[in-house]
Amino acid sequence: MTAENLLVTMRDGLLEVEINRPEKRNALSRSVLAELQTIFRDHADIGALRLAVLKGAGDRSFAAGGDLADLASVKGADAAETMAREAKEALAAIRGFPVPVVAGLNGDALGGGAELAMACDMRVSANHARIGFIQGRLAISSAWGGGVDLMRLAGPALGLRLLTRSELVPAAEAQGMGLIDAVAEDGQSLDEAIAGFIAPMQKQAPQVMRAFKALAIELRCNGRQVLDDIETRHFGQVWAHPDHDQAVAQLLNRKR
Repeated sequence: MTAENLLVTMRDGLLEVEINRPEKRNALSRSVLAELQTIFRDHADIGALRLAVLKGAGDRSFAAGGDLADLASVKGADAAETMAREAKEALAAIRGFPVPVVAGLNGDALGGGAELAMACDMRVSANHARIGFIQGRLAISSAWGGGVDLMRLAGPALGLRLLTRSELVPAAEAQGMGLIDAVAEDGQSLDEAIAGFIAPMQKQAPQVMRAFKALAIELRCNGRQVLDDIETRHFGQVWAHPDHDQAVAQLLNRKR
């Protein structure tokens, strides 16, 4: 597959995927999500793979949430639920990828970008990056399974705090919360930090990595459907509320 919005390479058992929209802060349009789904599904059966790394282009944003220009055509609760389910399928291809997926947070992971980061198994961050479930600032809720991932990883108390306060959490603080596994040291590039983090994984046999990931997939997905349905239903309702339209209009006016 030729991916318009992604750069994809594979070498020595490592699949590297980069969202290549730096001029859009790597915002997640529906076409980007569809490409991510296809790439991860198309590579799932390659037996030589040990792991995958997903990051964004540039140094500002891993992914700055959903692409507002692309999503402007999504009107009403039913259309919003359909969009959310399709995006959930894209991120499910990452959660269910048969070997570990490491997110390289080259910059901020915001809103839907935070949900994408949480869909990965582990996260390595540049020291200037932040992660933020800031959906509430647009009068919407999580939509793509990230709320479920956050609650399961951080627990309901911390997860609810991060969602309801729309906090932007610096990398070092996020590491203390367990949301990020490693942070680049001063003077260390993100690529160097990722290389150091994944070095032990690259020594493992591919079939062993698949065996480990199979356990994680079962634990992450067991009983998940009920939570995903709750998230999707509420997202459709808040997306269709006038408060969301007003919040988007205010944001776009500020940008102009």
